[in-house]
Amino acid sequence: MLEKFVNRAQRKILTRLLAENFASQGPWYGIAIVAMIVVACMTSASAWVMRDIVNASVVSKDIDRVFFVSGLVALIFTVKGVATYIQSIFLSKAGNNIIARTQTRLFNHVLKQGIDFYAKYTSSDLLMRITSNAQAARAVIDLVVTSFVRDALSLIGLVAVMVVQQPLLSLIAAVIGPCSILGVRVLTKKVRKIMEQELASLGMIIQNVQETATGIKVVKSFGLEAYMRERMEKYVRDVETRANSIAKLEAASSPVMETLSGFAIAGVVAISGIWVLQEGNTPGELMSFITALLLAYEPAKRLARMRISLESGIIGVRMMYELADHPIDLKERDDAIDLPPGQGEVRLQKVGFSYSPGYPLFDQLDLAFPAGRTTALVGASGGGKSSIINLIMRLYDPEQGSVSIDGVDLRQVTFRSLRARMAYVGQDTFLFSGTIRHNIALGREGATEDEIIDAAKAANAHDFIMRLPNGYDSQVGENGGNLSGGQKQRITIARAMLRKADILILDEATSALDSESEVLIQEALFRLTRGKTTIMIAHRLSSIAVADNIVVMDAGRVLEQGTPNELLSHDGAFRRLYELQILPPAEAVA
Repeated sequence: MLEKFVNRAQRKILTRLLAENFASQGPWYGIAIVAMIVVACMTSASAWVMRDIVNASVVSKDIDRVFFVSGLVALIFTVKGVATYIQSIFLSKAGNNIIARTQTRLFNHVLKQGIDFYAKYTSSDLLMRITSNAQAARAVIDLVVTSFVRDALSLIGLVAVMVVQQPLLSLIAAVIGPCSILGVRVLTKKVRKIMEQELASLGMIIQNVQETATGIKVVKSFGLEAYMRERMEKYVRDVETRANSIAKLEAASSPVMETLSGFAIAGVVAISGIWVLQEGNTPGELMSFITALLLAYEPAKRLARMRISLESGIIGVRMMYELADHPIDLKERDDAIDLPPGQGEVRLQKVGFSYSPGYPLFDQLDLAFPAGRTTALVGASGGGKSSIINLIMRLYDPEQGSVSIDGVDLRQVTFRSLRARMAYVGQDTFLFSGTIRHNIALGREGATEDEIIDAAKAANAHDFIMRLPNGYDSQVGENGGNLSGGQKQRITIARAMLRKADILILDEATSALDSESEVLIQEALFRLTRGKTTIMIAHRLSSIAVADNIVVMDAGRVLEQGTPNELLSHDGAFRRLYELQILPPAEAVA
C-alpha cells in the first residue's frame, strides 16, 4: 500500500523508521491502534444508525424505538469519545518516547565522532538534525498510523454503509477518488524540493543567532548590527516564502476535494430524491447513505493529502538518518584494554599524518616526551604543534607509525582509560553553563569541596572567586560570559589541577593572563608539573621557564631540541625566536 504514497527511496526510509520504532513502542501503538479501530467502527455505526433514526421517527413513528435509537446514538458517541481520548494519549506517549530515544541516540553518536566530523557539520546543522528532525520522525509515524488505521478503516466502513444502503449511488460517488488522487499527485512533486530548501534556511537562521550570541563583542565593536539584521531578515524571508509555497500546495488539495465532492454530493442528493419520491425508497436509507458520504469526506481528504505531508516529513527523517549513519572514523577496538599504570612516557614513532590526502603534515616523525619531565613545543603557527597534541590525545589516529604511552599503542587502549591519564588546558577556554564549583568539579568525578578549593588556590583562582557575590556558587554564564578572560583561564587550570593526571597537556595555558597573574600561575604550574609528563605549547617564551626540554617545530619537522640553555648556546631556530621576542627591533633601537 505504501507504493501508492511514496517512491522507492522514501519507502526504504519509511520502512526503516517504522521497523526501528514499532519494536520499542509496540504496546503503546497497539493500544492506540485498537482505539483507532473502535473510532472507525463507531464512525461507521453513526452513519448506519441514521437509517433507524429517520425511519423510527418519520416512517413508523414508534416512540419506543425512537428512545432506543437515541440511547444507541448516545452510546456510539460516548464510546467514540473515549476511544479518541485513549488514541491521543497513547500516540503521544509513544511519539514522545521516540523523540527522546532518537535525540539521545543521535547525540551519543555525535559524541563518538572525531574532530574532523565537526568541521563537516556545523553546530546549527547538528542542532537542526537532533531537534526538529527527531520531531519529524514522530510526525511521520503518527501520520502513517492514523492514516492507514483510523482514516482508512473509517473510509472502508463508511463506504460499506453506502454500498449496503445505496449501491448505485455509491458507484457515482466512487468517481471522486481517482480524480482527487490524480490532482494531489501533481502537487506532491513540488513539495520535496521546497521542503529541502526550507530546512536549509532554518539552519541558517539558527547559525546566524549562534554567531550573533557568540561574537557579540565583534558585532558591536565593528558596528555589524545592520549586517546581521539584514542577513537574518533574508533568511527569515526565505523560510517564510517557502513555508507559504508549501502551505499553498497543501491547501490546493482541499479545493480539488471540495469541488469534486460538492458536485458528487449534489448529484447524489438529486438522484436519491427522485428515488425516494418516485421509486418508493425509504428516507432512512437515503439519510444513512448521505451521512456516510459526508462523514467519508474528511478521512478521504486526509488520505488524499497524506502524500504531501509525507513528502515534507520524510525530508527531515532522511536528514536525521544521514547523521545517524555517519561512520565513526575514530573507533575503539572491540578488544581494547585499559591503559596500564606507568611512568607516562609519550612517544611518536615513524608517524605519518595529514588532514587532506596528498598533503602530508608529518612524514616519519620521531619524537619522545620523557616521563616526569616538561617538554615545550615552540615554533611558528602551522608547524604541527597542535597536531601533535591531537595525536597524543587520540583525537586523530596517525596514518603511518604509532603514538604510544609507556610502549602501549594508543589504538589498543580504551578511550576512557587514556583520557583518565590526561589533563588538558587549551588556549580557547571553555566553561560549561553552571557554577564555578561545577566547572572545577568536572575535572574529577567525586572530588570533595576541600579538593576543589585547593585546586582553585593552586591555580590562583580562589581569591577572585571569593570576591564574587556567590563565591563558588556564582554562575559563569554561557561559556563563562560573566568572567574575564584571565578568570576563565584560571578556572580551566583549576579543573586540570583537580584531575591529578599523570600526563598534563597545556596549549597556551597562560595566554589570557596578565603579567602578575602569569607569574603566580608559573609558580603553580611548577608545583603541578613536578613529577608529571607535561607537554606544553607556547608562543610566549616567558611561559616555558619550567620546561626541561624544548622542541622547535616547523612545517611538520623537528628543527632542533634540547634544554633552554643548550638551544640558546648556539645560533639556531630557538635562539632566533628568542631574540625576536626578547630583544627590541632594530628600527626601535635606532
